[in-house]
Amino acid sequence: MWLIARRSFTEGWVRLVATLLAAVFSIGLIAGSLQFTLRAQEAVSGSDASEYAQTDVLVLGGTADPDDVYAAPDGRVALDEVAGRPGVAAVAGDAMVPVTASGPDGETIVPPAGAGTTLRPWTSQAGLNPYHLESGRAPAADGEVAVTRHVARAGKLEAGDPLRVTLPRQSREMKVVGIVTVDGRGSVARGDLVLAPPETVRRAAGLPAGTWQGVWVKAAPGVGAAQLNKDLTGALRGEDVTVRTAADVRRAHSATLQSDGTSIGGAIGMLASVSVFVGLFVVANTFGTLVRQRTRRLALLGAIGATPRQIKRLIKLEALALGIVASIGGVLLGYPVSSLLTTLFAQDGFDISAADVQYGWVALLVPAVTGVLVTQLAAWRAARKAARISPMQALRAASSDTTGRRLPRLLGALAVLAFACMFFGLVFVLRHDEPPGTDRTIGVSVMILMGAMTTVAALSILAPFFVGPLGGLVGRVGTAVSGEAGRLARATITRNPRRVSSAASSLMLGVALVGTTALIVLSVNARFAEAGEEVMRAEHAIAATGLTSSGTAPLPREVADRAAAAPGVSRAMALTGTDAKLVSPRPKSPYGDGDPTPLYLMVSGADQAALPSVLDLGGDLRPLRTGEIGLTSTIMEAQDLKKGQRIVVRGGGGRVALTIAGAYHDPSHLFADQALVSSATMDRLDPDAATQAVLVRGGTKDGLTRAVADVPGVEVLDRSAYIGTAADSMTSGMRVIYGFIGMSLVLALFGMATTVSMSVAERTREFGLLGAVGATAAQVRSIVRWEAATVVLLGSLLGVGTALGTVTLMRVGTGSSFFGQAPPWWLFALVIAGAAIVTLATSALPARRAAAVPVLEAAKAE
Repeated sequence: MWLIARRSFTEGWVRLVATLLAAVFSIGLIAGSLQFTLRAQEAVSGSDASEYAQTDVLVLGGTADPDDVYAAPDGRVALDEVAGRPGVAAVAGDAMVPVTASGPDGETIVPPAGAGTTLRPWTSQAGLNPYHLESGRAPAADGEVAVTRHVARAGKLEAGDPLRVTLPRQSREMKVVGIVTVDGRGSVARGDLVLAPPETVRRAAGLPAGTWQGVWVKAAPGVGAAQLNKDLTGALRGEDVTVRTAADVRRAHSATLQSDGTSIGGAIGMLASVSVFVGLFVVANTFGTLVRQRTRRLALLGAIGATPRQIKRLIKLEALALGIVASIGGVLLGYPVSSLLTTLFAQDGFDISAADVQYGWVALLVPAVTGVLVTQLAAWRAARKAARISPMQALRAASSDTTGRRLPRLLGALAVLAFACMFFGLVFVLRHDEPPGTDRTIGVSVMILMGAMTTVAALSILAPFFVGPLGGLVGRVGTAVSGEAGRLARATITRNPRRVSSAASSLMLGVALVGTTALIVLSVNARFAEAGEEVMRAEHAIAATGLTSSGTAPLPREVADRAAAAPGVSRAMALTGTDAKLVSPRPKSPYGDGDPTPLYLMVSGADQAALPSVLDLGGDLRPLRTGEIGLTSTIMEAQDLKKGQRIVVRGGGGRVALTIAGAYHDPSHLFADQALVSSATMDRLDPDAATQAVLVRGGTKDGLTRAVADVPGVEVLDRSAYIGTAADSMTSGMRVIYGFIGMSLVLALFGMATTVSMSVAERTREFGLLGAVGATAAQVRSIVRWEAATVVLLGSLLGVGTALGTVTLMRVGTGSSFFGQAPPWWLFALVIAGAAIVTLATSALPARRAAAVPVLEAAKAE
C-alpha cells in the first residue's frame, strides 16, 4: 500500500499540489484566526501589572463602585487626614483624569486592548513608587510627563518629544521626559498612564489644594497591610472615605482582566468561526474531489486483489501525508494572517500589539491537528464509497455518477438542517430572556449567522439535485447558441452532477459571504443616513479625527466656545457623554430570577437652550431642568419606569438623584441613545464627561475651520459627513470583520478554481476522445465554458438566496429597522456578474488545457 501511495503521489503531483495549496490556505486561515483570538485574549488579560504594586492600603474618597473596579472614587480625601497616623510610614495623593494622547504626527495613541489612557500623579515617595524609569527622568515641572512604554512605542516617542494630551476641558502640549514600566510591563491593568507632577494632575482633576481622590499608604515596618487597613478604618470612621487593602484591589483588577479576556476571546472566536467554517468546507470539498477522481483506479485495485480495508487504508495514508504537510505550511501561514488581522483591529481603535505573538501549544497544535483531522474526515466518506465499487463499475466511464444514492444524501442534508434549526431555535430563547436593546440584537444576529452557515453546508449536500434542471436549462441555451457543443455540455453536466455541484458549492459560499455582508452593511448605513438626517438639524459638526476603543476620540470642551465665536454661528452645542449606573430602583432582571445584572446608562449631556436648534429628537420631552433626566421609551419599558419617578444613578461624580421628566426617542442611535440630561446635570454626574462632538448651527465650514485651527486632531464636517463618521464609530470593528470575510472569500474562490481545474483534469480521456471523433478545440472550450455557466447559475442562485434569507431572518428575529432597508437593484447584478467573471476566468486555463489534450495521452489517462 505504501508503494502504491508513493506512486500515486508522483504520478498525480499536479492534482495533489492544487489540493495541498487549498489545504494550506484553509489551515492557514484557521491558524491565523486562532492565533489572533489568543493574542487578543492575552492582550486583555495579560497586562495585570498594577500601579498599586508598592502600596499596602488605599484610602479612597467617598465610595467605589463594586461593579466597576476601574471607576474613580466619587469623593475627596485630604492628605493630612491620613499622614502621620500610627502605622503609616508614607503617603501619596492620587487622582485619575481620563485623557487622549497624540504623538508628534497628530495620530491618536490607542491604548492597549480596549483600555483607556489616564493622567496620574508621579509618586516621589520611594517606598510607594511602582514606576521603573527605562529612559529619561521623572517629571518635575508643569508640562512635563513620563509615559508608560506602550505609549512610547505606539506613538514612536522618545524622551524629549512633544506629546499632545487632550483633557476633558482643554488640550495641552506636554514634553515627554521619561519612559517607564510597571512590573516589567508596558502598561497596567487600567491601560496606559501619562504621569505628571502631582499639582498638575490635581488641577486637571479640579480638586481643592491638599485633597485627592485617593491616598496611597505605605505601612510602617512591622505593621501588616490587614492590620493597618483595620486601624485606618476605625480611625477614619465617620469620614466619607473607603479603606481597602491594595492587594484586594489588585486581585479585583486581575479577576476583571481574566473575565474580560474570556469575553473578548469568545467574541472574536465567534467571528473567527466564519473563517474556520470556510477553511473546513474548502478542505473537505477539494480533497473529496481528489479522491473521487481516482475511483476508477481504486476499483481496479480491488479487481487485482486489494481488499476494501486495504483501499481505505491507502486513502487514509495519502490523506495523512497530505494533512501533515498542509498543517505545517498552514501553521506558518497563520502568523502573517494573524498580523494582518491585528493591524486591521488597531485601525478600528482596539490595539492588541502589546501582547506577544502566540507560540504556545494551543496556537501550534490545534490548527495542525485540525488540518489532519479534516483531511481524514474528507477521505473517510470517499474511501468508503470507493471500497464499495465493483471492478465492473470501474470499467464504465469514469466520470459518470452511480445511481440509487439519493436517500442517504437527503437524510444527511436533513440532519444538517436539524442542526441549523438548533441555532435558529436559540433566537426565540434570546428574545424571551433578553430585554430589547443592542445586546439582544447582536445575540440574535449571531445565532442567525451560525444557523445560516450550517444551512450552507446542507445546501452543498443537496446541490447535485439542482444540477439536472439547471444543467438542462443551460444546455438548451447552449444548444441554441453553440449548437453541438451546447448539447454535449448538457450531456456532461447532467451525467455527473456532483462534479458541477462541488465547484458551485464553493462559489455559493463566496456569494453568500459577500451578499450577506453587503446587504447588512448597505442596510445599516442607509438606515443611519436616513435617521441621522431626520434627527440632526445642525449644518456642521466638529469631531476628533482619532479613534479609541470606544469610538471617536473625545474633544476638549473649549472647542464649543471657539465654534460659538465663529462668524455667522447662531448655536454651538457640546454633546457630552458618560456611563451612569442605575442604583435605585434596582434594575429589572431579564431572567426574572431576582439577581439583576448592573445597568449602565449611556447618558448624553446637552445645553437645553441650544438643543432644539441642532437636534430633533422624537417624543414630547420638554427642556430639561437641572436634576431631571429624559429616558428613551425602550429603557423605560424594559425597566418599568414612569414619568415623574425619582431614580438614583451613579456617575463619575458620585450618586445623583434625578427625576424622570419623560420619554423621548433617537431613531438614529447616534446622539442620545439611552438617556439625556442638561449640561449642568452632566457636570454633577461626571465633571470629566467626554465631549463627543460640537454641533453647530449657522456659520461656514471655512470659518469654523479657522476657529479651531490651533486645536490639533479635530475636523469640521457637514451634516452627512458627520452622520457617516458617527455611524462608523458605532460600528467600530468592521475592518477586522471585512478582513475575515475577505480572506474567507479568497479561500472560497480558490477552492472553486481548484475544483474546476481538477474536474477538467479528471476528464482528460473524455476530451481527448472527443477530439479523436472530430470535435474542434473551440467546441471543447465551449463545453467547459457552458459547464462554468452552470456553476455560476447554481452558485449564484443558492448564494444570493442564502444572503437574502439570512438578512430577512435577522429583520424578523431582531425587529430592528436597521435590517429593514430594501436592497439596491444593482447589488445582485453586481454579485452575479462578479461570480461569472471569476468563474469564467478560473475556467479559461483549464478550457485551453482541455482543448489541447492529444489523443494518445487521452488513451493513457484514467
